[in-house]
Amino acid sequence: MAGGSDYRAGSAAAVAALFAGATVWGLIWYPYRLIEAAGMSGLVATTLTYAVALLIGLIIFRRQLRGAVVDRWLVAIAIASAGCNLGYVLAVLHGEVMRVLLLFYLAPLWTVLLARLLLDERLTRAGLGVVVLSLAGAAVMLWHPETGLPWPRQGAEWLGLAAGFLFALSNVLIRRADHYGIALKSLAVFAGIVVIGMLGIVAVEPMTMPAISGGGWALLLAVGLVLLVINPVVQYGLTRVAAGRAIVIFLFELVVAAFASWWLAGETMGAREWVGGGLIVAASLFSAKLEN
Repeated sequence: MAGGSDYRAGSAAAVAALFAGATVWGLIWYPYRLIEAAGMSGLVATTLTYAVALLIGLIIFRRQLRGAVVDRWLVAIAIASAGCNLGYVLAVLHGEVMRVLLLFYLAPLWTVLLARLLLDERLTRAGLGVVVLSLAGAAVMLWHPETGLPWPRQGAEWLGLAAGFLFALSNVLIRRADHYGIALKSLAVFAGIVVIGMLGIVAVEPMTMPAISGGGWALLLAVGLVLLVINPVVQYGLTRVAAGRAIVIFLFELVVAAFASWWLAGETMGAREWVGGGLIVAASLFSAKLEN
């Protein structure tokens, strides 16, 4: 009985970890908007917050790094995760939060297709249902009556789509390379974001120190600490909760983001967003059947 109690406690902790991650990611756009309003671009802010997470993480997880071997899979995870996180933050900074998030949640569509290509998994009826529902939801949301085509209307929506694809890719790569521990994978994610972010800054932004107040720097540090904590917390949950169930839990992010974007930014969704978003959410729920 003690063993069963420990298992249930561990399962509850894993579920709580995923809910915590969904809550953080449903709110993370707001402090980044505050930092940008204080005078620091989203690209610089994202890179610096993950640099904070990386530097502190290297100290905390230094023992886990001993003897670690970096191979192509870890590098691929770092690059895919970097594109996902940078794209996500920049998209919610400059686009309508809920439209971006719903497009990001096309990730189950990409997961089905990538699993077929990289993991040689068969396309089941459930997988086909995910593809159809996801594409239908995206078509409704992105439909332009004047052109008769479903197409993103701004750069932020393209970033949301790309971030969702890279999120799916990173998840598939992590499944393919399951011999890494949580600490090493978290540090790889942080390092990838910092490196790619710095390359982006060098390419598109002037190399000057942002003139923001002490409060802005404190907020940046706080976000970095939150990212340091929440990444391994979410990975802990993902290693102990079935992927299908995890997808359902992560949909709580949409609830948090919908309320927060209305309360903090005055954003609301129209009829097409509700219909298209409903189809995309249905696809995410249906994707749980892929694990059964």
